[in-house]
Amino acid sequence: MPENEARNTFEAFFFALGRAIDGPTTWFKEKVVEPNQKQYPWYHQKFRRVPTIDECYTDDVVCVYEANAQYRRDRLVDTEIVAILRDRLEACVMYERPDHKLKCQEVSRQYEEAAANWFCKYGDLGAYHDAKKAFMKQKHRMIWERRHGPVGSGMKQKEQEE
Repeated sequence: MPENEARNTFEAFFFALGRAIDGPTTWFKEKVVEPNQKQYPWYHQKFRRVPTIDECYTDDVVCVYEANAQYRRDRLVDTEIVAILRDRLEACVMYERPDHKLKCQEVSRQYEEAAANWFCKYGDLGAYHDAKKAFMKQKHRMIWERRHGPVGSGMKQKEQEE
């Protein structure tokens, strides 16, 4: 039954009353609120990607500032991802105990991988770090891996280099 067709006068009265109360609020929402809302398909503001610190000139202060702001935002996002994975692992362990080592293996692997990647990028930078220090850490790690092999695999032997 369509909303505007009532079966009797009692229903017609309550339909009219409902339209009188709901009509102005619906009009205000559709004509004023929704056209003025920012339309994001996600729940957080999406910033445009800016040039990284290695693409900035040394005297371009604005570019360096934007690169540092982008670095801080990326670090916060990566930290939250690791925290969410840690929470998932803790919940899985609490729920699946005593068989959690077997049943939470995939969640544990994801968390360990994310935590290791986070530490590779942001760990051991000290209290006051920025995009330049993180970039230098990445550069030094790449030089080390080129000379000695992947970090954690031990140093190359003399025979392997030749």
